[in-house]
Amino acid sequence: MSAAAPAPALRRALGRWDLTAIGVNQVIGAAIFILPAQVAQLVGSWAPLMFLGVGLASLFVALCFAEVGSRFDSTGGPIGPARAAFGRFVGFEVGWMLWFSRVSSGASVINGLALALGYYWPVVSTGVPRALVILAVLGGLTWANLRGIKQTSWLVNFFTIGKLLPLIVFALVGVWFADWSRVVPTGPAPLTQLGQAALLLIFAYGGYEVTGIPAGEASNPKKDVPFAFVAVILIVSAVMTLTAAVATGLLPDVGATTTPIADASALIMGAFGGLLVSLGSVISTTGNNMGQLLSGSRTVYALAENGDLPPVFARVHPEFRTPYVAIWFTSIVLVVLALTGSFVFLAAVSAVARLVVYLSACGATLRLRQADGRDARVAPAQFTAPLGPVIPLLAIAITSSILAGATSQQLLSGVVALAVGAVLFAIATRGVQPARA
Repeated sequence: MSAAAPAPALRRALGRWDLTAIGVNQVIGAAIFILPAQVAQLVGSWAPLMFLGVGLASLFVALCFAEVGSRFDSTGGPIGPARAAFGRFVGFEVGWMLWFSRVSSGASVINGLALALGYYWPVVSTGVPRALVILAVLGGLTWANLRGIKQTSWLVNFFTIGKLLPLIVFALVGVWFADWSRVVPTGPAPLTQLGQAALLLIFAYGGYEVTGIPAGEASNPKKDVPFAFVAVILIVSAVMTLTAAVATGLLPDVGATTTPIADASALIMGAFGGLLVSLGSVISTTGNNMGQLLSGSRTVYALAENGDLPPVFARVHPEFRTPYVAIWFTSIVLVVLALTGSFVFLAAVSAVARLVVYLSACGATLRLRQADGRDARVAPAQFTAPLGPVIPLLAIAITSSILAGATSQQLLSGVVALAVGAVLFAIATRGVQPARA
């Protein structure tokens, strides 16, 4: 009797720049087109420096993700390090909060896309036409995700270039017309509002944590994941800081407008500039949803592969080699949240969920270093953040201070979400042994 054929596995087809595009695509969304005004309202002419400073702070956290990511070659990103450092339950909670933030954020973004299209075709912003737009876009993205990781990465690369191009054109043209005296900070920094601006920007820079999630589909994850994490932060910091600086230099009062990039583009490039930014915004939101579906489905797959969810979620399509059950499940939840508007109530949870993931990666960096040479199950790091414990400790301090600044509603919502995750873990793992140590 012949042996049974092995179960199909995910295809390793992603390179380092594919992983980088996935991260950049998640960080740069529609928010960049309005952020310069929001930050300027809080800190005035200090806004461009705030963009640069928060980019540096994000680099500290990203270096922790890069180090722990260099120890693993499996799907799930932060789940593996949290599980190895703190145990199965913490690993599940990190995965649960990670998936939760993906679907709630994705539902919010897809509604933003409907509103953006509604600017040109008002009929699609409400009612049945709005629902049809949401279903059509998510249906197309789901189909692309199902067809294969290489096809998905091509689309992500396209969307990433499509969203960066208008911002780069705006910056390169605007740099010649900007009044740079407006970019130089005047007067003392408004200390009471620096914290609010930093909190706003930390979440604007968020999303890079998904860079390592598809490591199980990367050709050389232990080397390429660390590269991608650092590259993502350097790219988005440069683009966001330059965009904010040019907008500040072009507009007499950047904080007085609700659409700073569109207004500044129209000022120097006329109607073409406005159209370019609008097109970039639509591409940006669509690409962001593509990434949410990619990272969300792989999170579900990773939890099932670990034995923390029913094994059906770890099924891989025999032809396309994609986690098709996890993709369908994540897509359906996204549609339900988007059409019902439930994501509005989940926004507070999403904010805390991201910080939980950050803290787990920073803590795991220190914990796994202690396990080196003592625990055979912990693979050695292929990349190590410099300066010993300094960067992980700084990253923990930064993340903790942001968490301390969260509202009581956000904190309560986060605790409730963690409690729900604990219940789900108890149900899903009842009498089931973990699939991986």
